Amino acid sequence: MVTEQTQPGPRMGEFVAMMALMTSLVAMSIDLMLPALGDIGVELGAPNENATQLVVTMVFLGLAIGQLLYGPLSDSIGRKSAIYAGFGVFFIGSLLTIFAFNFPMMLIGRLLQGFGVAGPRAVSMALIRDRFAGRAMARVMSFIMVVFIIVPIIAPALGQVMLLVTPWRALFVALLSLGLIALIWFGARQPETLPVERRAPLAINRIGHALREVLSHRIAFGYTLMAGVVSAILQSYLSLAPQIFQSQYDLGAHFPLFFAANALAIGVASFTNGRLVMRYGMRRLVKTALPLLGGLTLTFVVVALITGGQPPLWVLMIFLMPCFFCLGILFGNMNALAMEPLGHIAGVGAAVVGSLSTLVAIPIGAMIGQAYNGTITPLAVGFAVSALTALGLLRWIESGQHAIKPDSEPVV
Repeated sequence: MVTEQTQPGPRMGEFVAMMALMTSLVAMSIDLMLPALGDIGVELGAPNENATQLVVTMVFLGLAIGQLLYGPLSDSIGRKSAIYAGFGVFFIGSLLTIFAFNFPMMLIGRLLQGFGVAGPRAVSMALIRDRFAGRAMARVMSFIMVVFIIVPIIAPALGQVMLLVTPWRALFVALLSLGLIALIWFGARQPETLPVERRAPLAINRIGHALREVLSHRIAFGYTLMAGVVSAILQSYLSLAPQIFQSQYDLGAHFPLFFAANALAIGVASFTNGRLVMRYGMRRLVKTALPLLGGLTLTFVVVALITGGQPPLWVLMIFLMPCFFCLGILFGNMNALAMEPLGHIAGVGAAVVGSLSTLVAIPIGAMIGQAYNGTITPLAVGFAVSALTALGLLRWIESGQHAIKPDSEPVV
């Protein structure tokens, strides 16, 4: 049957809301304080304006490391215990950010926040798989994806509103409070879904085996690298958005509106992809969206050079929104294609693919961000180089396959 598994627990509506809250902590941890990056850097003595980007980057680094740990840990000690461990680390990191008295202390706190929130984020997926199967699981995931689309749109605006009446440290207090609400709700209402008899001993060599398998398989490795390179575009944008919109274009408190427009482009693309992928298949959509992204980013570079890196705001948005629409098409499909050959090690394979792609994205995104010079030229060049690199990787993947079968038959 492709329905809910026979396990006790909260009803569907409450369960979806709980899981959505837990998984949305990642986006909230990143997006809520974007409007405050400048204030954080000034008060804590960041060495330069570009250094404030590390407040975002360190969360991604913590996520990359944490993804490798919590999946195998939850298979060994149970889903709830692993999630409790993640929340514990998240709370320690949140306290460090609230009471940070210098910039390095803030970065350590952000690293721990990312490492901790990887627990609820990763293990929630396993918990959903424990309780639901087939179409019922797809239905739950679709509801949760709605939250994934909404949170990046509203979080910076919420942060900006809070900054009008509170100091920036209140944003981290809000994150800590949100985590406490999620933990109490989860602990009180959600039973353990992995019985003791189904648990496996914690074995680090499972991660090593999955890593070797990913690295040795052209499709899995190639699409993982592609996902990392394309994710670098989003990471660099997240780090640079406050500087570009608040400082370069002097938008101030209106920054969240323009950030929301680009986030909405990704959300619309994700929704559209859900309808198109069953008809056209993942590879066809990637092979359409990626060249389009490459063409857009190359045009973006030309416009940046012609305008001295200072195009009118409306011109900038005309390029950014279609670029992010392409990203919304690419993200899910590339990760799904990377996982196609790894069905026999799906759990730990997903952790390795997610972690490895994030570790690829971090240095590329950081290099793009640190090259910022008060113009959008470094961003445009970084976007174009990343898109063209992804196109090269796609060509490399397909050159090693004499005949790649379609991932799904078109539905007419």
